[in-house]
Amino acid sequence: MSDTTRRAYLHEALQTAGHPVTTETAVQLLDGSPYAAGRNTIRKSLRGLARSGLLTVTTTDGRTTYHLISITQGDR
Repeated sequence: MSDTTRRAYLHEALQTAGHPVTTETAVQLLDGSPYAAGRNTIRKSLRGLARSGLLTVTTTDGRTTYHLISITQGDR
């Protein structure tokens, strides 16, 4: 396995997917990868990405959805 962390791998998978995800969707994205994990572990990774400023979080009808924050060259 490379030096990539689960969180970095998940962020890359979210970028590739290109759409907002729920915890369940994120678990499915990582299924079969070296970083596959249960809901609680993935939820912690998603929250970590949000704390790092890479995702925003919305909650509608009790469902939490994670959205990528895109950084463009002008924002750097």
